[in-house]
Amino acid sequence: MTGSLLQIPWSREAIVTSEIAFRLFQPSDAEPFRMLNEEWIARYFRLEEQDRIQLGDPENNILRPGGQILMAVAGEERIGCCALISVKPGVFEVAKMAVSERYRGHGIGRRLLEYAIAQAQVLGARTLELASNAKLANAVHLYESVGFRHLPPERVEPSPYARANVFMELHLSPDEQNSSV
Repeated sequence: MTGSLLQIPWSREAIVTSEIAFRLFQPSDAEPFRMLNEEWIARYFRLEEQDRIQLGDPENNILRPGGQILMAVAGEERIGCCALISVKPGVFEVAKMAVSERYRGHGIGRRLLEYAIAQAQVLGARTLELASNAKLANAVHLYESVGFRHLPPERVEPSPYARANVFMELHLSPDEQNSSV
């Protein structure tokens, strides 16, 4: 074996490199945004009315009201997405975050979430909120690892999602953090 190289068959699933780009939503991203989200929602839960509204017309239901959608792309393939939905001035909900199943486990979700946090700051966010489900343990752990904290039950607002049973927030400005404790 001295002097020879081990040849490994090429596999798209195994190759995840720095060639992944993170960018803002473009009109041609509407269908991949819907498909990426419907894939994970249908796998673990069921599509709810609020999903249909946001995924069916992201331009009018996320972007025009002041939100943003972020995409992770590998070449021309859309492999991940995350929405920042305007809740009220300075507050955005992190929602509709998805990474294509064959790209999971390579840190793309973390990089996408970090990009979303940076974009939220550009939008003037002081606080980020999210609703998830305990069944999505890897996602909940990711949120915790970047600084999201669980809300106590008395601070949980009603959610339009029956599946939501984990509620978290991340304060981006020190003033906001001190005022909500």
